Amino acid sequence: MSGPLHFGITYDYLCPFARNANEHVATALRSGAPWEVAFVPFSLTQAKASETSEPRWDAPAVLRRSGLLALAVAEVVREHAPERFLNAHLELFALRHDRAEDLRDPEPIAQALGRVGLPTSLVDRAEEGLGPLRAAHESMVGREVWGVPTLLGRSRAVFVRLLDRPGPDASGSEERIERLVRMVDDEPMLHEFKQVDLPR
Repeated sequence: MSGPLHFGITYDYLCPFARNANEHVATALRSGAPWEVAFVPFSLTQAKASETSEPRWDAPAVLRRSGLLALAVAEVVREHAPERFLNAHLELFALRHDRAEDLRDPEPIAQALGRVGLPTSLVDRAEEGLGPLRAAHESMVGREVWGVPTLLGRSRAVFVRLLDRPGPDASGSEERIERLVRMVDDEPMLHEFKQVDLPR
């Protein structure tokens, strides 16, 4: 495969590994990487519920389940302020993993939006985001995606885990994501590649 990359990446704000990979992608994009990227929400909470045949997408109860409110609010941001989605996306990861806030609580989510210049009132419209969130999640289930982060190539989806966050040089993030996405697309017979001797 050659030319600019076109790929997707799944996320749930609950997952630190999703945070790492999404930050690498965002860092590269902000530094000018010529990619077309789809950021696709996937709810780990709903995935677990589906195992017991209780997906429970009905509002407002679903928004009280772990992670769902933040994911729905991100979809509202994507609809009403797409140019600020990436900033909100990273801030919602930070809310969980830097600030240790509860993603079921609308107040810190509203504050996170305010920090990136978005109206805090968008949190009150979270139910509007449930439809797009459910559609995205179920489209991933249809592709047999089961976790985050998953890289979505041209013809297959591959679960990945990166242990580190971006460094000061954005080119490192760009090179790493390029390698991973090209491996996803160019090595169709590579079914599993998992390190067993993790660094300590």
